[in-house]
Amino acid sequence: MNSPSSEQTSLLAGIHGSEDVQRLAPEQLPLLAAEIRRVLVETLARTGGHLAPNLGVVELTIALHRVFSTPRDKILFDVSHQCYVHKLLTGRAPRFGTIRQFGGISGFAKRSESQHDVYGAGHAGTALPAGLGIAAARDLNGEDYNIVSVVGDGAFTCGTTLEGLNNIATTTKKFILILNDNEWSIDRNVGALPRYFAHLQQTEAFEWLRASAKKIMEVLAGKRAQEQVARLAHAASACITPLSFFQELGLTYYGPVDGHDMVRLEKLFRIVSRRQGPCIIHVITEKGRGYEPASSNPPKFHGVGAYNIADGATGPSAGITYSEAFGRMLTTMAAEDPRITAITAAMPGGTKLDLFREHFPKRFYDVGIAEEFAAVFACGQATQGLKPYLAVYSTFMQRCVDMIQHDAALQNLPVRFCMDRAGLSPDDGPTHHGLFDIAMLRCIPNLVMMQPKDEAELCRMLVTMNSIDDRPSAIRYPRGCGEGTPLPNPAEPLPVGKAELLHPGSDVALVALGNMNSVAAKVRTVLEDEGISCAHINARFIKPLDVDMLMQQAVGCRLIVTLEDHVVSAGFGSAVLEALTARGVSTPVLILGWPDEFIEHGSLDKLREKHRLTPPAVCAAVRQALSPKKL
Repeated sequence: MNSPSSEQTSLLAGIHGSEDVQRLAPEQLPLLAAEIRRVLVETLARTGGHLAPNLGVVELTIALHRVFSTPRDKILFDVSHQCYVHKLLTGRAPRFGTIRQFGGISGFAKRSESQHDVYGAGHAGTALPAGLGIAAARDLNGEDYNIVSVVGDGAFTCGTTLEGLNNIATTTKKFILILNDNEWSIDRNVGALPRYFAHLQQTEAFEWLRASAKKIMEVLAGKRAQEQVARLAHAASACITPLSFFQELGLTYYGPVDGHDMVRLEKLFRIVSRRQGPCIIHVITEKGRGYEPASSNPPKFHGVGAYNIADGATGPSAGITYSEAFGRMLTTMAAEDPRITAITAAMPGGTKLDLFREHFPKRFYDVGIAEEFAAVFACGQATQGLKPYLAVYSTFMQRCVDMIQHDAALQNLPVRFCMDRAGLSPDDGPTHHGLFDIAMLRCIPNLVMMQPKDEAELCRMLVTMNSIDDRPSAIRYPRGCGEGTPLPNPAEPLPVGKAELLHPGSDVALVALGNMNSVAAKVRTVLEDEGISCAHINARFIKPLDVDMLMQQAVGCRLIVTLEDHVVSAGFGSAVLEALTARGVSTPVLILGWPDEFIEHGSLDKLREKHRLTPPAVCAAVRQALSPKKL
């Protein structure tokens, strides 16, 4: 089903943009909100997606489109995992059933998808600085449209957001920042800023002060009197409320306001749309509102797979995930080594460091959406003899490249960088694929980098990392379940830089990295049935490479084939080719991985089929490379 039934879309079917939302009568808005929630719950039960964030912004998004007209006015969503409602109100309701499906609409804002998506996203910390850039362009061009950046309170811990706050008043005189305060990013928000926002929710003093100042202004006449009252209000508010933070940044503060009160939101948006001067509107929303399983368990339904609508059940797991194996093993290691600490950036549940936190809360650190800080924070711990493990998704670890190079590797600090969701992150698409980490990190001196073939080897690699005390190390592992191999107890360390020969062969050497070993095993079976002798090597280490193993295989074989869940440009295969070329080896190398482009969203099977990374496609590529024309 690609769209809701006609009976369920009596309002949505007639909405193709802001103007249609604006034509609705006020009494129709609650019906529209209920219909949108029904569509969200029913559609995502089949497709999966970011349910809880979108249920929380239904009224907020409707109110935005009641006042602002996209694409002329610009609405930017930070991260943009909460833009499903915006998509439904801007002509994409008929295709909403395809969200996150191969060939369907994206689960994030995407400029190429719609003119209503002014800025694509997928990572936190973009909506405010990008919105300011648009504002600067608008001002230079002499135009007069509105720009609204919707930023969650979790993303306010982002360095780029804080840098944007510092620049608003000096960049433009017309800008609207909405603080969507729901106490959650993926997990519950941490740190001083969320506590600060919670304090703002509890004070009515500033509202009283603003109203009193307005009454005085109505009585007193003259510019000087107005200036005096304004100064009085500013000084008094700084004394009795915590709002001076925003005031000193040059922002007029409005709120807190109920983010589910469409009448009040619409009135407030109309006021700020006509005024000059940058402002911040503090909106209080409930993540998962309207669907009890999501409102009672926001982390689970932040990003969820298919589920049962009646109770929110997602079905039994197919097995232990790499993340669970990581969390369990690190917890086991920490019980024996008191120097081990665990650090994450707002995702203890996603990385399964919540298992570690349960046992060692004093050695666990969630720093919020602040990956760069987390990396340098870990470096600081390492200087004092601790063994910090920083666990972040690969797509977010990209933000730490500077710190890995400048702070960890340059100083030989033994920080352990653990990259979850490395490789394809199928349904989330290009903003979340972890397809670039090898290229970004393997050029850094002093760094050890590895990837396991299964969850048991992941445990052995963690033990290996724990023994590396003279330099940083990194491990990448994929999303989802492992190969079903039992976790070792105890887990023995691996010799650093040594690959594993899984099967000997003489014609072709299949050098596979990580989860591509399962593909290599199937390829070897097919080709050997055709009379092609294939060696199968589990690479294990990206850096340092096992050059001795590569040289042994290159001496007698006709073709070396590398397989990796990473882009082919500057990846593992490139490292193999560089190593062999440097030693004068002329054996052809066939590098197989993801192409040099951004990979769309879709299921793993469909994407591997399209980009020829299935066992049959790899077999065909090997046969072609072995043909006389290729030799």
